[in-house]
Amino acid sequence: DERRLGEQAVFPETVDVNIRQLDPIPAPRAFLREQPLTDEMSELVLHSRQEIRDVLNGRDDRLLVIVGPCSIHDPKAAHEYAEKLAAVKRELEDRLVIVMRVYFEKPRTPIAW
Repeated sequence: DERRLGEQAVFPETVDVNIRQLDPIPAPRAFLREQPLTDEMSELVLHSRQEIRDVLNGRDDRLLVIVGPCSIHDPKAAHEYAEKLAAVKRELEDRLVIVMRVYFEKPRTPIAW
């Protein structure tokens, strides 16, 4: 038994054989309803973006430092990392603009971490 996907034959016995479960991802609107952005969060984003622009455009002499874990797969560990980084950011804010970069997946990693 074969199905067609465009010009390619798709054989059911080879499709998704390593997939145990599929969980739907909520649409952005639904997610924003469930996890609304607070005024404080919004202000942090706007302030951080302005700091980055100022460094990149030479209006701020501090060094821009973008750091973060390879990927986020443990929310608790990510939160702990963010708290520690926030403390360092406060300590060095006169010399550095520290930004935590976050990736939720590792694009070149096979199936599992």
